[in-house]
Amino acid sequence: MPTVLITGSSRGIGLEFVRQYAADGWRVIATCRNPKGAKELAKVEGDVKIRPLDVTDGTQVKALARALKSTSIDLLINSAGMYGPRKEVLGKVDVAAWDEVFHVNVMAPLLLSEVLVEQVARSEKKTIVTITSRMGSIALTDSGGAYIYRSSKAAVNMVMKGLSMTLKPRGIIVALIHPGWVRTDMGGAGAHIAPPESVAAMRDVIAGLKPKHSGSLFNYDGAELPW
Repeated sequence: MPTVLITGSSRGIGLEFVRQYAADGWRVIATCRNPKGAKELAKVEGDVKIRPLDVTDGTQVKALARALKSTSIDLLINSAGMYGPRKEVLGKVDVAAWDEVFHVNVMAPLLLSEVLVEQVARSEKKTIVTITSRMGSIALTDSGGAYIYRSSKAAVNMVMKGLSMTLKPRGIIVALIHPGWVRTDMGGAGAHIAPPESVAAMRDVIAGLKPKHSGSLFNYDGAELPW
């Protein structure tokens, strides 16, 4: 069976990815900051190996790559992410928070993809997926605010688009998916869809990815979104 590595696996969308792929018989490498506190993750049945990973800690990222040196990774899902401050007032933007959000949402997905590229390259499916947001689409922006989160998602979209070009000669597919407005800690109780629905739809999109789709930005239902 194929192997998937999922970041941000202790809750929300990441946890649901673990549940669904494990239920389908995939080998799952689930990473999170605090495995001891990830009680729901520990309950998931199947071939699930939980590994500690703070995606902002370069030492841990490199250690993970060394530990998985001989492992083939068919699918890398960069699911870990954060929103940052909920209330941003123009003139009082929190620069320190901006740094943190960019590290988690932009730098971490690239660095993790970088250190695991050989493991992905030697697999059968050769796919890297980053969970992004339509809020990072410049064309779809029709309101102000959320400067930190929006800019981080626009940035990771650009990073992954560039990565798709770099890895194209190696046959590696790089895609971005907006999960919808999902009822998670980040999305809130008033969001439109539940994690199982979002993840099931995204898995269909992932399963249908072909080399021609590399570098594309998709909605969770498979519709291609503008940059």
